[in-house]
Amino acid sequence: MALDRKTMDEAAMWAVRTAEPDFDDWAAFTEWLEASPFHSDAYDRAMLAAQDGAEMLGSLPANDADWSDEEEEERSLRRWVGPALAGCLAALAVLWLWPAGDADLTYDTAAGETRTVALGEGSSVILSGGTTLVVDADDPRQARLESGRAVFEIRHDEGDPFRLAVGDASLVDAGTVFDVNIRQSAVSVGVAEGAVIYDPGGPAARIDPGEVLSFERAGGAYRIESMPVEQVGEWRQGRLTFREAPLADVAVDLSRATGIEYRVAPAGGTRAISGSLAIEPLRRDPGAVGPLLGIEVRRDGDAWILDGG
Repeated sequence: MALDRKTMDEAAMWAVRTAEPDFDDWAAFTEWLEASPFHSDAYDRAMLAAQDGAEMLGSLPANDADWSDEEEEERSLRRWVGPALAGCLAALAVLWLWPAGDADLTYDTAAGETRTVALGEGSSVILSGGTTLVVDADDPRQARLESGRAVFEIRHDEGDPFRLAVGDASLVDAGTVFDVNIRQSAVSVGVAEGAVIYDPGGPAARIDPGEVLSFERAGGAYRIESMPVEQVGEWRQGRLTFREAPLADVAVDLSRATGIEYRVAPAGGTRAISGSLAIEPLRRDPGAVGPLLGIEVRRDGDAWILDGG
């Protein structure tokens, strides 16, 4: 959905003002930026549009009129009107060139990176590596996790609950801290505080603290298991714990968290993996995962190959 007109207008105003040589109202500008998680994105887009507007002005034919006989007062007026007109046209360019249609906000992280996204009103999302989150620009309580892993710390509002789409599934918060992990074939949702309602239009399964719900990305049945609350989103503190996890899931989680490529050997075995390990030491010694999880590890170029035997 498109950014609201008020935000667009304010961003256009700040784009023009901050470009003025004598601008000095940085305190007010900073206060505006911090007032909403969407103001920074709107300002960046406004600046790009204003730059395009300035380039449009620069491409206009030059005025070749002979000013040699004009009075100084008239020349001064023309020198003042030119920059003012350019500023006005740049502001208009923000509106002319603003992308039409959908303008959802997309947040990405590279493997090994983490990022915190403020949703406003006390809610935030912590993105793990290799993650893409899309937030509705008009309603930050509507979002979509397209890939990766994230912990959601949501201020509950019974009249306006936070809704997260994951593929065809929907998650609705009930005063919540929860961790969502999208892997190759399945999705898991663990809850640390409050509760999450999985697929309210279907089974409407409730996930309580200390529970993790898993479902296939292709749809179908789900299952709920118990897990220690302190392990929900523990990757934020630099730790990963696996409980009878497929080796492919282990490789995905390790790659996201460390920024190092881990892959499963072609005949890597089907043995379930259990264990807990710190992330930071693996950045220094990627092969150390072998003895920690009881698997074989070998290097292949820049990648590390996992073999469960």
